[in-house]
Amino acid sequence: MLSDIEIAQSADMKRINEIAAGLGIDEEDIEPYGHYKAKLSEALFSKLADKENGRLILVTAINPTPAGEGKTTISVGLSDALRRIGKKSVLALREPSLGPVFGMKGGAAGGGYAQVVPMEDINLHFTGDMHAITAANNLLCAMIDNHLQQGNELKIDQRRILFKRCMDMNDRALRNILIGLGGKANGVPREDGFNITVASEVMAILCLASDISDLKERLGNILVAYNLSGEPVYARELGCTGAMTALLKDALKPNLVQTLENTPAFIHGGPFANIAHGCNSMRATKLALKLGDYVVTEAGFGSDLGAEKFLDIKCRVGGLAPSCVVLVATIKALKYNGGVQKQDLAKENMWALEKGIENLRTHIENMHKYHVPVVVAINRFATDTDEEVKFVENFCSEMGVEVSMCEVFAKGGEGGTDLAKKVCETIDLCGENKFKPLYDTHATIKDKVEKIAKEIYRAEGVTFTAQAEKAIKEIENIGFWDLPICVAKTQYSLSDNPSLLGKPKNFKITVRDARLSAGAGFVVIYTGDILTMPGLPKAPAALNIDCDGNGNITGLF
Repeated sequence: MLSDIEIAQSADMKRINEIAAGLGIDEEDIEPYGHYKAKLSEALFSKLADKENGRLILVTAINPTPAGEGKTTISVGLSDALRRIGKKSVLALREPSLGPVFGMKGGAAGGGYAQVVPMEDINLHFTGDMHAITAANNLLCAMIDNHLQQGNELKIDQRRILFKRCMDMNDRALRNILIGLGGKANGVPREDGFNITVASEVMAILCLASDISDLKERLGNILVAYNLSGEPVYARELGCTGAMTALLKDALKPNLVQTLENTPAFIHGGPFANIAHGCNSMRATKLALKLGDYVVTEAGFGSDLGAEKFLDIKCRVGGLAPSCVVLVATIKALKYNGGVQKQDLAKENMWALEKGIENLRTHIENMHKYHVPVVVAINRFATDTDEEVKFVENFCSEMGVEVSMCEVFAKGGEGGTDLAKKVCETIDLCGENKFKPLYDTHATIKDKVEKIAKEIYRAEGVTFTAQAEKAIKEIENIGFWDLPICVAKTQYSLSDNPSLLGKPKNFKITVRDARLSAGAGFVVIYTGDILTMPGLPKAPAALNIDCDGNGNITGLF
């Protein structure tokens, strides 16, 4: 059996100008990065402004398990399958972060015969977007420390600097650091720390900005610190937002690549869903909607994280309205949620499946709260028994949702044609789009958090620590109470406790802190022990990756 990278390296890719031409994009509007990837010009947005939008399909999942659900694989396979049944489809996904690539989770280019290519490029440096975001973020940090060094005209309180440096790598040693040591010439000593790039506010801003002017304004709105009088200090006051914009001007342009079956794919932006809003860029999604009749996009982790944020933040900001939600699960993952250990998931266990399927039920019910139809996609494994499959099919029928057994990993788009047909039929049957966000942003911050916790996580309520109460009050006092909420929470459970699987009961969510992302336009709520700079596992994926004397990469999944 070929590995993912071996399949990708044997792909019959088309030149990127051919992929663009298939979408009706003129050669003058593509900016090639080699033969098989390109950025798309600013002029293209204006040319397509009056074109009607296609249908938006959101792919999400149940809570992730060690067995894996294959959400990206389904997204790629569905887009290929739509083409196979005669639909003009476009794929819109996030860029992978180097942290998971060299850490534990792996990349984000799909798997098996449902991948985006060139896979090595996409999972590694790609077109340099991550590096540009890192540079812009750290320029602002350097400007803050230089301002302190040069007299501190803004009277920044060095104990209340909120904005951190970032790096696109898992490195726990950088979570809390001391900087400015070594004498007066080396800066003002203070505590600092790093976030992973995909958790930085600059990443969120790039992914929500509508154009370069909006990007620049959002960068200026970043709350970087408070002064000695307790007043907010914004990035624009440091005078570097123009330079940050210059660093990001090319990164703002969507990237065009292709799937193994030559379906056009926009891979752009990459915020994590457990600590950020978990969606690809607004610009890539909107451009795809102008170029395709059906656009398949993905939100990270389970629907309680990525999909909730996609629907309550991204759709609200961008005026988007998904026509259908595809909810991905595996029978193995459902049994894991029912209490089966990873090593025993290949064995039939109807009792565990019946218990674990409550997690799927909760996610279906949650997505229906947004008034969007749901289709369940079961990523099928050879070990799934007929009895297990029949049980899941009967369950979905009782829930009133279509279900499709998918084999896109092994068969590519051919293994997803049933799913593609059911998605299209579901969209057509539902008629008028009735999408509506879960909450009104004009509610208080605490009320919005309570709404998400009770409606989506199914918590009994929310406990706010003294630190969280103080932070929320401060955010509201400076006038940012009416923003959407971005909850930082474990992806492994509907609760804030990763060990509570299935459908937890009798629990409360604990909010330990809150932070304003004024540039991105949301308030981040921190729960549990979620970290914004991950660490590497005992045996990182980096141990398996190599490069021979001819530059051929091996071990990359």
